[in-house]
Amino acid sequence: MLTDMPTAQPVSAPDAASDIPEVASLLRTSVMRMRRRLANERHPDNDLSLGSMAVLGALYACDEMTLGALAGRERVQPPSMTRMVNFLEEGGYVVRRQGETDRRQVLVSITDKGRRTVRKDRLSRDAWLAQQLVDLDADELAALRTAASIMERIATS
Repeated sequence: MLTDMPTAQPVSAPDAASDIPEVASLLRTSVMRMRRRLANERHPDNDLSLGSMAVLGALYACDEMTLGALAGRERVQPPSMTRMVNFLEEGGYVVRRQGETDRRQVLVSITDKGRRTVRKDRLSRDAWLAQQLVDLDADELAALRTAASIMERIATS
């Protein structure tokens, strides 16, 4: 456990635009720490990279996507996505097929193995996070629910 890191202090609602940089800095720090912690709480059988898991997560939600759409969603260049899909295909996590109307188009879909991997990984992380939330009161849980919605909106803008 890291003990030399400062703990996040409660933040009051911004009263003025001048508070925004401070809130942005506090939020960035908290989100990065949470990301690192959740990365450490992955299912023990999962040796896929976080990028690979993000691709599987996108396919889990959408069933099938083009390579270009995957690259755009994950904000990587198409050649990088091609390499990642090649790796996932070799592992049996995804399959590829040509588009029916445009043979140049490559469609990627998740396999049953990929779905199982995503579910196990999510369950492991969710269980850890749920345990951390147990001692929060109703107001704190409501605040986190609201914050999660806002953070999702920011992340997908």
